[in-house]
Amino acid sequence: MDGLVSFGDRPRILVTNDDGIDAPGLRALVQVLISTNLYEVLVCAPDSEKSAVSHSITWRHAVAVKRVDIDGATAYAVSGTPADSASLGISAALFPSIPDLVISGINMGSNCGYHIVYSGTVAGAREAFINGVPSVSLSYQWVAGTSNINDFKLSAEACLPIISSIMAEIKNQRYTERCFLNIDLPTDVVNHKGYKLTKQGKSFIKSGWRQVTSSTQGGRVLSTMTMDTNPEVCAEMDASPVSGEHLLFKRHVQEAPALEDDTDYQSLLDGYITVTPLGALSPADIDCQAYFKTLVPGFLESSSSAL
Repeated sequence: MDGLVSFGDRPRILVTNDDGIDAPGLRALVQVLISTNLYEVLVCAPDSEKSAVSHSITWRHAVAVKRVDIDGATAYAVSGTPADSASLGISAALFPSIPDLVISGINMGSNCGYHIVYSGTVAGAREAFINGVPSVSLSYQWVAGTSNINDFKLSAEACLPIISSIMAEIKNQRYTERCFLNIDLPTDVVNHKGYKLTKQGKSFIKSGWRQVTSSTQGGRVLSTMTMDTNPEVCAEMDASPVSGEHLLFKRHVQEAPALEDDTDYQSLLDGYITVTPLGALSPADIDCQAYFKTLVPGFLESSSSAL
C-alpha cells in the first residue's frame, strides 16, 4: 500500500458501479464527493446496466472507452463489466496515477448475504482489493413505492464519515490490506440508527422461472436482493430481438430470505447502516475441511478398485 499513498494534493477517489455511468446512485455519490472539495474524483464505470454480472471480466476482445462529461470529475464510460471498469481505473493506463480509494456504488438495491456473490457492485470493489487498492462497495436498500432518487444523495452524505475515516487511515498508512468493506444503507436512510459492524449472512431470495412471451414482460429487475421490478423501465439489453425458435423464461420470487440475528441483512432491516468486512477468498466451513480430510485419501483406493 505504501506506493499508493498520494496525498501531495488532494487524495484521489475512483468511483465505479454496476448500474451504469448514468445511474442516479453513482451521480449522487460523485456530486457529494465533489461538493466536499476534499477529493479528486475519477469515474470509470460501465456504459450501461450491468447488474448481477458478478465478477465477470472481458477477456477475448478490447473494451471501448468514451469520455463522459460529469462536472467536477474526470469520467469515462466503459463497454465492459464493473470488474473491468475498476481494473482499468486503477491500472494507470487510463488515468495518470493509481487512486487512493475505490468506491463502487451507490447501488439501487442492497447487497447482503449470498447476493454478494451475484453483485457487480461488490465485484468492482473486490477487483480493486485484489489488486492492492483500498475499496468500498455501497448499496442502498431501494424499495419501490417508498424510495426516491434523493435517497441516493442522503445515502452518499451518510457515508462521508466512513470515507473520511478510511482516508485518514490510508494517509497514516494504517489501513488494513486484509479486507474491503461492503456497506448497505437502510431504506429510511435519513433516520438510520447508526453504523453497525456486521458479518455476511446467508440471506438469499429463492427464485424460480416462468415462461414469458416477451423479453420485456414484467419490467427490469431493480434489485437482486429484493427482486423488485419496474414495469416502466426496460433496458435496451432486455428488448433485444429473439427469434420465434426460442423459448423465453424470466426469474420470479418463490421465497423471501430467512433472517439471521447479527448479520448484514437483518441489521439493515433493523435500520442500521451495515459495515461488513469482506475478503476475496471462499474458504469452506472448518468442518468441511475435517470431513474431506478423511475422505480424500480414499479417492485413490476407490479409483483403483474401479479398474
